[in-house]
Amino acid sequence: MKQHKNRKRGKEPLKEKPGPNSGSGSQPKPERLQKIMANAGLGSRRALEHQIKKGEVLINKVTAKIGQSVNAGDRIGFEGKEWMVVDVANPQRSLVYNKPTGEVTTRSDPQGRPTVFDRLPPIRGARWIAVGRLDINTSGLLLMTTDGELANAMMHPSNRVDREYACRIFGDVDAEKLNNLKEGVMLEDGMAQFSDIQAAGGDEVNRWYHVTILEGRNREVRRLWASQDVVVSRLKRVRYGAVFLPKRMRMGDWAELSAADHKILREDVGLGPLPVQLTLKPEKGHRESDRCQTRKKSGPGKKSTRYKNVNRK
Repeated sequence: MKQHKNRKRGKEPLKEKPGPNSGSGSQPKPERLQKIMANAGLGSRRALEHQIKKGEVLINKVTAKIGQSVNAGDRIGFEGKEWMVVDVANPQRSLVYNKPTGEVTTRSDPQGRPTVFDRLPPIRGARWIAVGRLDINTSGLLLMTTDGELANAMMHPSNRVDREYACRIFGDVDAEKLNNLKEGVMLEDGMAQFSDIQAAGGDEVNRWYHVTILEGRNREVRRLWASQDVVVSRLKRVRYGAVFLPKRMRMGDWAELSAADHKILREDVGLGPLPVQLTLKPEKGHRESDRCQTRKKSGPGKKSTRYKNVNRK
């Protein structure tokens, strides 16, 4: 596994690969405004539809209407910023970030705390989208992508993408409590359960377990243990779907997935290959921010991801 230091701010951003229509002659179809904005990570389609109805989105400096489509060359204005619609061939990228505790999963923080986006490689014509969140006291695997469609699909509860965590817990755990956690307990926001629980060592006071959940509710793992009077003293995500956290990856490092691995992630949630398509390229009012191979995952027909490049801070 090739390892690199994380890029520091101020260095030349990574450049886009040559785009779409280099010789292909194919032309992407017009896209619905809310779809192309959602795919660029600007919000959910429903929220964007609401903002379009309120007149908060412009196309070529004219107030947009719900259901309106855009073509390459159109300019979209939103929240004081501007994007150009461009056509590209499979521009999407994904990476794994090993989040340290103390970082928040937001682009900026009013309290000035470090964010997970601070260490990521800058890119042109797109932005990193976090696939799910980790709270400030949780470390480990955070999947980042420029593919809004993939991010939405992996987070959607209907796709049942599993997330595996290593937990160090404090408190008495017996067979009854473990059975409760696997059968399901009622939390304040509904029933929740671990789809799998495996003991992973430790002593009588502080024991380690690996647990798996199929959704990403706020602090769900901690709240499930708390329902059995057990405290989680350390929590680290080690897998998201087919993607595993490399054992030797240091905190704050990131590793980019290959195009083949990105394709596997899309297939795992029922998405087809990326065609020549329209996307948004930041134009005005933006601050620029923002590679793993595959192996078989246990279970029939499942694949998981290894890492091509690891980048260090």
